[in-house]
Amino acid sequence: MGDVREFDVVIWGASGFTGRLVAEYYLAQYGASGELRWAMAGRNEAKLKAVQKEIGAEGVPLILADSHDRASLDAMVARTRTILTTVGPYAQYGDELLAACVAGRAHYCDLSGEPNWMRRTIDQHHEAARDNGVCIVHCCGFDSIPSDMGVYYLQQQAKAKKGEFCKHIKYRLIGMSGGFSGGTLASLDGTMAEAKADPDVRRMLLHPYGLNPRDAMDGPDGRDQQSVVYDEDAGQWTSPFIMALINTRVVRRSNALADFAYGKDFRYDESVLTGDGIAGRAKGMAAALSVGVLMLDPKKSLLRRTIDKFLPDPGEGPSREKREAGFFAIRLIGLFADGTKMEAKVKGDRDPGYGSTSKMLGESAVCLALDGDKLPGPCGVLTPSTAMGEALLERLQQNAGLRFELG
Repeated sequence: MGDVREFDVVIWGASGFTGRLVAEYYLAQYGASGELRWAMAGRNEAKLKAVQKEIGAEGVPLILADSHDRASLDAMVARTRTILTTVGPYAQYGDELLAACVAGRAHYCDLSGEPNWMRRTIDQHHEAARDNGVCIVHCCGFDSIPSDMGVYYLQQQAKAKKGEFCKHIKYRLIGMSGGFSGGTLASLDGTMAEAKADPDVRRMLLHPYGLNPRDAMDGPDGRDQQSVVYDEDAGQWTSPFIMALINTRVVRRSNALADFAYGKDFRYDESVLTGDGIAGRAKGMAAALSVGVLMLDPKKSLLRRTIDKFLPDPGEGPSREKREAGFFAIRLIGLFADGTKMEAKVKGDRDPGYGSTSKMLGESAVCLALDGDKLPGPCGVLTPSTAMGEALLERLQQNAGLRFELG
């Protein structure tokens, strides 16, 4: 992006819960007037000013716009190198902003976990974004940076140490602690409702390669894990992981966009470790049941509506104490063609849904804005690893509290 712009990053949705966390992170990490030129944006001036005062960001500029007012979005986009948006569900609020970024030549990153909407943005904007030198990067939080960048890290290590890439990588969630994301649940409900109403959306949602380029939607992976399964490589029982629905598609798209660097026969899957023996299996069955409940239609299921009473609404989240006490840990098991293994771990120092996610998203936007000469290229509707690669891996470890390590 050769033109000079007023800001490096604009946080769209800064008065919301997650947007505020990103603003707090920027203030602590970069200051109000340091190397990063940033602004807070939203549609309600009073709410923006309240957040600005509460977090001590009086020196940070404010921008007003509206998700459904294209002229206001165009004006905002024209002032910045990168738009960071926390305003979801993205299928409801993201179309005009994303289109404005493509036309206005500003990079874009979000927290979308909505594969149906992402498929539409790929079909509608990938070529134009590529031609305009714009990177559109979905899934820059807990879904799907630990998955996508974890696979990227393990594959780079495999190539360096063994001279070849792993042919199969298994993501196994060891554990996590922190509040459930109301925004994530709202996006899931919207996705499932659209899939129920539209058979084409349902087929795309269930397609393991549903986010790949249209001419590259074949491969060896099948449906996501649906039941409790014993994993010989992990030595534990495993249960379905609700975020596999989006994470696996992102990783497979990364491989396809990289001209199938890992091979067209590369396999990838995700699940949750629940332990060994009878206790591990029982824990897995309980976890699988909870995933099934979350997938129920809240309009028709009394059980789901009852559970929803104890979950946060969109725009709400856990306290600072819970966020800072949270964590996540992931085990990646890489299998080579000869049957040997290489393992890696991905760890985060805050709760995954908010504390770590806000830092991952924040650093993704900074990477797009400031690390242009380090980015892999070309642009388009990309994934975190294909858009930012080694530059993002470095930032996540230096600034965002993530660790990627072998063993």
